[in-house]
Amino acid sequence: MLRVIGKRIALLIPTLIGLSILLFLWVRSPPGGPATALLGEKATPEAIARVNELYGFDRPLLTQYLTYVGRLLQGDFGVSINTGRPVLEEFATRFPATLELTVVALVFAIGVGVPLGYFAARYYGRFLDHSSVVLSLVGITVPVFFLAFILKYIFAIQWGILPPDGRQNPRIDATHVTEFYVLDGMLTGEYDAAWDAFLHLILPGLALGTIPLAIIVRITRASVLEVQNADYVRTARAKGLMERTIRGSFILRNAMLPVVTTIGLQLGLLISGAVLTETVFAFNGIGRFLRDAIFGLDYPVLQGFIIFIAILYALINLIVDLSYSVIDPRVRVQ
Repeated sequence: MLRVIGKRIALLIPTLIGLSILLFLWVRSPPGGPATALLGEKATPEAIARVNELYGFDRPLLTQYLTYVGRLLQGDFGVSINTGRPVLEEFATRFPATLELTVVALVFAIGVGVPLGYFAARYYGRFLDHSSVVLSLVGITVPVFFLAFILKYIFAIQWGILPPDGRQNPRIDATHVTEFYVLDGMLTGEYDAAWDAFLHLILPGLALGTIPLAIIVRITRASVLEVQNADYVRTARAKGLMERTIRGSFILRNAMLPVVTTIGLQLGLLISGAVLTETVFAFNGIGRFLRDAIFGLDYPVLQGFIIFIAILYALINLIVDLSYSVIDPRVRVQ
């Protein structure tokens, strides 16, 4: 197990090096250089020269790259142009909100998607199977922002049963220790604040989790269909094993490998793809901050976000690989 972890971490190094080179060249690729992109086409030569000197764009490319990598290794992702604060500090402030939203969306996608996909395969060709296929197609094709507006209009504006935006009612004076609002409310005993924060997570969580839900349903259905027709399942039935044992230990467990892979990939996509959802619901997380960085041409934030997501993807893939050995003992032998 330690050898597998070591190999995965070693493979992460060349990946991050290649990504750092691409990011470095991308920032310097706009016509006229990064200083012109930051200041606009009407910028004076004097202003461009000051920006080049301030950010080191007037130095040789190799010197700029080595300086850039050296700062990354020290945890220095630069300073946000829009806010004037370190990028890592901005991420640390906003990441709990995005992670909290991602967890809700993923729990919704897994909690509904895996059972629905399993029962769709179990009752293959019947009404439940056809309905799940149609719903999964709708879930994939409907844009996230459109679904977010629909949910917001129905549940927040028309019915008024859920809050329309934000992370918490501003009238609630809650104590925030970890910046995970639900967890903070539970730790401090402010259960009203925790419940209010959870209510604020429902609509954006449903909107964000719809596409992963649709994908998990389809992958689970296809995987269970393949496994339940395998020879060892027919052999287990021929030997008279209980149907509950067959479905739990033989079918569902062996069908989980591709599902776990899909869940791991969807987790990374949820974190990196929360821009539209957080914008619609005025949710103050990384996604909304990234949107402001895109429109404000805040290159340090964009670079830091891409590096952050790359490291996160690598860690998620490592966890997924390790989970294979728990689900299927044959992986440990291999």
